[in-house]
Amino acid sequence: MAYIGKQPLVGNYTVLDSLTATTTDTYALTKNSVAVFPQTPANCIVSLNGVIQAPFDSYTISGSNIVFASALTASDSIDFITVLGDVLNVGTVSDGTIGIAKLSATGTKDATTFLRGDNTFQTIGTNTPSFQAIKSGNQSIPDNTFTKLQPDTENWDTDNAYDNSTNYRFTPQTSGKYVLHGFCQNNSTTGITYLQLAIYKNGVVVETSTLDSGDADYDTAQITRVVEANGSTDYFELYLLQYSGSALNFKNLNFTGYKLIGV
Repeated sequence: MAYIGKQPLVGNYTVLDSLTATTTDTYALTKNSVAVFPQTPANCIVSLNGVIQAPFDSYTISGSNIVFASALTASDSIDFITVLGDVLNVGTVSDGTIGIAKLSATGTKDATTFLRGDNTFQTIGTNTPSFQAIKSGNQSIPDNTFTKLQPDTENWDTDNAYDNSTNYRFTPQTSGKYVLHGFCQNNSTTGITYLQLAIYKNGVVVETSTLDSGDADYDTAQITRVVEANGSTDYFELYLLQYSGSALNFKNLNFTGYKLIGV
């Protein structure tokens, strides 16, 4: 679309170090004594003896050198050379070519950080440790007793933080906040009047999800909560309480957890 007023320009627009004409056609291009490599002659404005030169016809670019169509003499004057950069867009930037000063921020940028709107860097981090464990078969849950669920088959466990054979607990060794999710399903037609799934932290219930099922069959229970771990000793387990008048088998046991990023 058209601009109102002066159209903004995109590019670097660098005036190069001055050059003194001699009896040669080739001159090294530098900025503050550092070699400059224009992409194309069309990206340069060259003034020779007060006349702007035509790119390609009057000069070409070879690496960091400008090559005039014919050798100059000591009486010629190379007034200035300006390199425009890419006046359309920045294209694909090569790794390691943009410095911190160009970003107007301080700090070190790497694969796990991003630049915030206030020109400061924020660590992205990863959502690990994470795990998911399921029960390979049914688990019998007695009536009216909180019973630890025993998901014994790991779908994944990024940091070996879940014990799937002895204590059936998640012990993240990285401090932070974690999302924990649990799920199970009654595997019988016996109606359950009350069903409660709970997350235990260090052996004490901290979060519960209750289903007052009204004697329905094949009831399911699930819970999703955010908990905090100290990164050294805190551990988490999944417990189930059911009221039905007898022990019942539960299937599809699932215990999943992952670390939240940036909190």
